[in-house]
Amino acid sequence: MIIARLPIFPLAGAILFPGLQLPLHIFEPRYRELVGSALARDRRIGMIQPQTAQEGVPLFAVGCIGKIGEVQALEDGRYNIVLEGEARFRVRRELAATTPFRQVEAELLEEPEQEVLSSAERAGFEQEARRFADRQGYSIDWDSIERLDDASLINGVSQIAPFDAAAKQALLEAADLRTRCELLVQLMQFFGRGDPDEERVTLQ
Repeated sequence: MIIARLPIFPLAGAILFPGLQLPLHIFEPRYRELVGSALARDRRIGMIQPQTAQEGVPLFAVGCIGKIGEVQALEDGRYNIVLEGEARFRVRRELAATTPFRQVEAELLEEPEQEVLSSAERAGFEQEARRFADRQGYSIDWDSIERLDDASLINGVSQIAPFDAAAKQALLEAADLRTRCELLVQLMQFFGRGDPDEERVTLQ
């Protein structure tokens, strides 16, 4: 069990998976300081969702460590960065910090190795994804999708899918790839139904 002290960036609706990237525009002063501090140390930030959008609210239990890869420092102090997902973590406790950004004590989670789906599971997922994309009016390069390995596909869709914060958190916390795939199919079916009183489903 590895325990780490992590500076965190709480952002509702944004999740990161190991092996994937997350571009961010950093403009709030406290998070500009967070990025500056991370760049001066090990370049690592804990991405995690707050349970609601209010200030200082409790955090969800699981997030993902991102290492700052690409960084563009703007003249006015803002940053454009790309986080590279390294490992999921579980919050053990929030720390009393003197910094303007929050910090936690976190336990790193072990990831299953070389996860794959059966051919039937993969085909079922792609079929549901096509239906969801058609209903939402998304234009998808399906040839590129078909070339992705199972983990990149399922985690990538989980990361960018236009679901609400609770749904995205459930995807992040799924124990393994097969469980995440099954949940993702259920969420696409649920959110893709739409509201009969609306032309399009409203997603956070």
